[in-house]
Amino acid sequence: MPPEGRTDTRRPINGMSVDVEEWFQVGAFEKTIDKADWDRLDSRVEANTDAVLSLFAETGTRATFFTLGWVAHRHPSLIRRIVDAGHEMASHGWDHQRVFTMTADQFRADLARAQVAIEDASGQPVTGYRAPSFSIDRRTPWAHPVLAEAGYRYSSSVAPLRHDHYGWAESPRYAWRPVADSDLIELPVTVAQFGQRRLATGGGFFRLLPAKLTDVAVGQVQRDAHGAIFYFHPWEVDPGQPRVANAPLRSRIRHYSRLGAMAGKLRGLLTRHDWGRVDQVAAEEAARLA
Repeated sequence: MPPEGRTDTRRPINGMSVDVEEWFQVGAFEKTIDKADWDRLDSRVEANTDAVLSLFAETGTRATFFTLGWVAHRHPSLIRRIVDAGHEMASHGWDHQRVFTMTADQFRADLARAQVAIEDASGQPVTGYRAPSFSIDRRTPWAHPVLAEAGYRYSSSVAPLRHDHYGWAESPRYAWRPVADSDLIELPVTVAQFGQRRLATGGGFFRLLPAKLTDVAVGQVQRDAHGAIFYFHPWEVDPGQPRVANAPLRSRIRHYSRLGAMAGKLRGLLTRHDWGRVDQVAAEEAARLA
């Protein structure tokens, strides 16, 4: 595993990423909304992702869109718009099933099914992967070898902290090679470090906590001469989405709080730091680890 500190003074690019999924496909509702009902629910992913694309165009941002194969199969024109705008297409699996709930063979099949759908829609090879809900951790020692076997260049599937739904606290904070004799690298999502404590900065944490926390995290990563990895979801810029009244209270608080503030907070984040595609960060980190 790589050392945490760096002395290189060059400023690497930060990776902006979007996890493309419907509002009803999130982990918060996985025990409340049946997958069999998904096609009958109000689809908002296309309009929400178009809003994200407009924000990126406004700020001159290029990003990586980790997309569910389920979404790519149903909305191929959206995938083409993402690619035509100069963004990277990457895989978020088929239907947001957490990796630690699968066997290695099931994971292999999930990857393959998603890759076909995304590549057919985008016309581009898929070389990056993000596990739904950052569900690659100590319970899945076979996951990175399966990704390497499938030819993925990088994964951004680990949250290097403790959380009630996910997390791999023992993971390095920065890029590392999880498989011996493989070029695959893992790019953990960025956390802020305060002593021995790590705090998450993306997605709902960005919505709920002061934006300054993310600025601090990006600054810490840049001082160590790495690129930060930030993520959010298209449904997070949609305050008008349906409410799931029978979901657990904690899930509803996490999912719906401050949706109306998200677009403005994102605009500020995009203008305060330099952002690019995650494959750019992967290339820089691969060179460091060579």
